[in-house]
Amino acid sequence: MKTLSLNDFKSYTFDQKCEVVTINADYVMHREFPKGKAYLYYAGSFFIEVVYSSVYKKILMINAFDDQKQLGLYADTVSLVDLNL
Repeated sequence: MKTLSLNDFKSYTFDQKCEVVTINADYVMHREFPKGKAYLYYAGSFFIEVVYSSVYKKILMINAFDDQKQLGLYADTVSLVDLNL
């Protein structure tokens, strides 16, 4: 299978993004916030954040990024060592 690029992922439909998260991404951790959770996944060359609303009982957003600075919200609880970055 061809390595998925960040740009390819961003061009996918919502359903295609969900499929990538479910089948091809590794769960890293989640963080909680008022009225929801954000789940962090690693897809080999980029990260995927899935934001879930406990109020609406659905996914509100799927955000993908490869900039480690955006991991700041997770920095206190995640180790990048296991991801071989």
